[in-house]
Parts: sequence; C-alpha cells; structure tokens
Amino acid sequence: MKKSILSNLFLCTALLMASSFSTTSPAVHSRTGTELTAAQRKFAVDYYNESKARLLKDLKGLSAAQLTWKADPSRWSIAECTEHIALAESLIFGWVQMTLKQPATPEKKSEVKLTTDQLIAMTIDRSHKVQAPEQLKPSGKFPTTQDVINAFVGRRDSTIAYIQTTQDDLTNHFIPHPVFGTLDTYQGLVLLAAHSVRHTEQIEEVMATPGFPKN
Repeated sequence: MKKSILSNLFLCTALLMASSFSTTSPAVHSRTGTELTAAQRKFAVDYYNESKARLLKDLKGLSAAQLTWKADPSRWSIAECTEHIALAESLIFGWVQMTLKQPATPEKKSEVKLTTDQLIAMTIDRSHKVQAPEQLKPSGKFPTTQDVINAFVGRRDSTIAYIQTTQDDLTNHFIPHPVFGTLDTYQGLVLLAAHSVRHTEQIEEVMATPGFPKN
C-alpha cells in the first residue's frame, strides 16, 4: 500500500514537471560506490537541515487565523500544507526503507538518468501545479498544527540522524519511477527534502497573497 501511495505522489508531481526537464543539465552529484561519499552525505544532511529551518521559520508565531486562512476554498491553508508535508515525510522515508530490504541490484545503476540537482529543480518548480493523491491530502489527522509540526520535526530529525550514520547501500537499491525512470534510494531521500521545500514555498505564497491576515 505504501509503495502504491508514494508512486502516485511522485507520478503526480512528475507528470506535470516532465515538460521542463532537460537531459543536458550537468551532473553535479554522481554516485559510483556502494556507500555514500562524504560529499553526498554532507549535501543531504545540509539540505535536510536547511529545508527544516526554513519551514519552521515560516511557521513561527503564526496565529490560528493565519494558519487556517485561505485565499479561496480551492487552495490549501498553511496548516493544510504543513500536514501534507508531515504525512509525506513519513511515507517517503518508509518507502525507501522498504526498498532497502530487497536485494541490491547494482546492474541497474546505468539506468539512472537524472542527477540529484535535476530532481530537486523539477520537484520545487511550482510553475507546474499538481494534485496530491487522496491519501496525502490534509484532512485534520492531527489535533493541532503544533502536533503536525512535532510530527514533522520528529521524523525529520530521525531521518537526518539516519543519513549521518547509515552504512546502508543507498546507491545500489533502486526505485522504478514511471516518469523519472530509475532512481536510487539516495535520490529518494533527497527528493523527500525537496518535496518539503516545494510546499514550504507554497506556504510562502499563501503568506504573500493579498488579504492574508496581519495577525
């Protein structure tokens, strides 16, 4: 079930972003060994920390009126965006862990066509709007927005600790993606952080919309 949910999440995002993807973009973060390089580990940890700090800074001190305000009924509020981030945070990490339980398939390494930078750019590009799968749409699953934030921080900190210390073979386990093609599980982890950045930018768009409450 988790794999199906997350495949839908990535597919929804990818289908509307694929037209902006260029295979000529330079490869910056390459993967050649069976363990993460020091540069890969640092990049992922830094990206996780920076994206976490950005979200928490945006949410700090917001009133109930600001958290629940909508420009129109078809748009998500800041509270709803935050719930979506928290739900996806756990599910995507779980999908990566499930993939790592399968045998390594290093022969698939040549099938990886996207760089980490391309995945990030495509994911955070908000010029392409997408619909979240039903299972990841916010529906008040947490009692309060603070509970949502606590869930996000707990999962995010746990994932950061995992990336800092893991010896798992993240570069020889692969996720078959219907549009992105083959992704290794390191890319899956970076894509998780990029997903939170995408919706943090959505939160910032809400805050910049005329009519957003001043307090």
